[in-house]
Amino acid sequence: MDPNKKQMAFELFEAHAHLYKHMFKYMNSMCLWGAVQLGIPDAVHNHGKAITIPELVSALNINPAKTNCLYRIMRMLVHSGFFATVIGEEDGEESYSLTQSSRLLVKANPNCLSLFVKSLLTPEFLAPWYLLADWFHGNESTAFEKAHGMPFWELNDKNTEFNQLFNQAMACDSRMMNLVIRECKPIIEGVDSFVDVGGGTGSLARIISEAHPHMKCTVLELPQVVANLKSSENLNFVAGDMFQHIPPAAVIILKLILHNWSDDECVKILKKCREAVSIKGEGGKVIIIDLVIDEKNDEHELTETKLLFDLLMMVVVTGRERSEKEWKRLFMKAGFTRYKIRPLLGLRSLIEVYP
Repeated sequence: MDPNKKQMAFELFEAHAHLYKHMFKYMNSMCLWGAVQLGIPDAVHNHGKAITIPELVSALNINPAKTNCLYRIMRMLVHSGFFATVIGEEDGEESYSLTQSSRLLVKANPNCLSLFVKSLLTPEFLAPWYLLADWFHGNESTAFEKAHGMPFWELNDKNTEFNQLFNQAMACDSRMMNLVIRECKPIIEGVDSFVDVGGGTGSLARIISEAHPHMKCTVLELPQVVANLKSSENLNFVAGDMFQHIPPAAVIILKLILHNWSDDECVKILKKCREAVSIKGEGGKVIIIDLVIDEKNDEHELTETKLLFDLLMMVVVTGRERSEKEWKRLFMKAGFTRYKIRPLLGLRSLIEVYP
């Protein structure tokens, strides 16, 4: 075969494989969701050592006729990095052990994210993607609204089960912040008060309040979220609307809040934050824990994950993930004078913003 034609054929079939890979990539997510639903990470963890397929079938009470199907799911999850294979030295039998990623799905892990997986892969979150093309031709603000007939926040308010699972998912994610708070302890050292805006059920605030018992900690959330939550000696829950009023404090914290909202809405929230910290006099600041897109410096997989988060914000709510340039534009519009971005371990960055 002519070398040029051979190269063209090679490139064609390479593109063919690339297309198929991305077309079927949703199966990766569904294998992960299925593993969490079945409790595979917990079964491996509870076994105390690498587990074989027959042992896994028994532990999960799976129909033995589907043993080979479970093997095929595990093969995919190994390929995706969620489990590792161990080959027995004597019998050569294959068994499976946890990896760092699947350890995050074990319920005994204080940083367990299994509820996050369950929440973000429900039909409510998946349905809008089928209507993405139709949404571009319609008038709805999000594809989520196109799919469900109402915005995300309204459905979250009306559907109790959906709301509870989503709040539990956000609480799971907040518990990961324990590591961040240790890393960034000097940032809030000596601060006498802070308000966690949109702080959900208070997972992050509890971490901070326990680490700083002399600090006055407040969670500002919607009435239906904090209605039955109990305050402690230095942790208080306040029902309210961040677009209307934010209680004054030396530090205002916004964890994964601003990426939910449009630029105009973010400016409104940030102006309320600036008012709240300015009341406390000099030294006040706003701490934002959120994503910062940096395609030039981030590794490929990290950038891809951030871009996927950006699409999630586009489809579900009216928000977006932002580059440093886009963050700076918001801060200046809201009347802040300076900011500092500190990349954290993983996806998030810590941004300090000053009036």
